[in-house]
Amino acid sequence: MARSGPGQDPGSTAAVAVIKRALELESESRYPQALVCYQEGIDLLLQVLKGTKDETKKCNLRKRISEYMDRAENIKKYLDQEKEAGKYHKQIKIEENATGFSYESLFQEYLNETVTEVWIEDPYIRHTHQLYNFLRFCEMLVKGPCKVKTIHLLTSLEEGGGKEQQSSGLKEIKESLRSHGVLLELEYSSSIHDREIRFNNGWMIKIGRGLDYFKKPQSRFSLGYCDFDLRPCHETTVDIFHNKHTKKI
Repeated sequence: MARSGPGQDPGSTAAVAVIKRALELESESRYPQALVCYQEGIDLLLQVLKGTKDETKKCNLRKRISEYMDRAENIKKYLDQEKEAGKYHKQIKIEENATGFSYESLFQEYLNETVTEVWIEDPYIRHTHQLYNFLRFCEMLVKGPCKVKTIHLLTSLEEGGGKEQQSSGLKEIKESLRSHGVLLELEYSSSIHDREIRFNNGWMIKIGRGLDYFKKPQSRFSLGYCDFDLRPCHETTVDIFHNKHTKKI
């Protein structure tokens, strides 16, 4: 457990609480979450250190910061080894009606300047709202920080009257992406069931409901219609893996 804080000021109290949580997460082998808490706690302790004038307290703070930095570095090395071995796995459970799970919130952590190619396998990019979901996902990729050049989409072909709408919508998205220097490669399959997204930096995300995990907005002028972080979600599970040798779908 974290030792008592160097004072009762809000900064010290916050730092102690975050470090305590990091230690708990580490003891539960929840390493990715523990690393985030350690990094946040260390930053808070550094701020406390800057405002401390007592030399004894400064010395104690430096020792504690050094200890937590060592713990964070060891966790980071372990996670890097897991990634190299293709064993990394993180799971996020999205509860019914939960908010705060926009595409940016889920994926931004795994997108960087090394991402140039993306593979999406999702059988349900058919109806209008699903096409908009895919469009918003593409917008996120184009905004960066990644430098996506090619997006591969494998989906199923809509039957009946909706076929033309699906084809037309995807064609418009393809043309729009082209104007941003991004190639959209489309492929259809009548037998796909899996839903997964792969980035060429090794990250793979599997969402139980694919990109279509948002609930229908109450109206066109309700909060969450535009901002997906405010949109209630269906219950689903997100599994995140890392494989150095990401294969094409």
